[in-house]
Amino acid sequence: MARETSPGLKILWVWTIGTAAILVTNVVRTRVRDMDQVMNSEKQEQQSTLDDSVLVDTSPETDEGIIKEVKT
Repeated sequence: MARETSPGLKILWVWTIGTAAILVTNVVRTRVRDMDQVMNSEKQEQQSTLDDSVLVDTSPETDEGIIKEVKT
């Protein structure tokens, strides 16, 4: 025997499943956004440490031992 459900109950189930899908989507989107912010902050920290190491002057006091290109 086929089980008949009322249209109101069907609408209620669609509403419930739709609401759950929206909530799950919002949670996933928030977690991905947070993870992206963490990755960007780590990337910026690495970039700043690279910039600091590039700013250090390690050139010798004299030009001895340095090969220069002479354009003629």
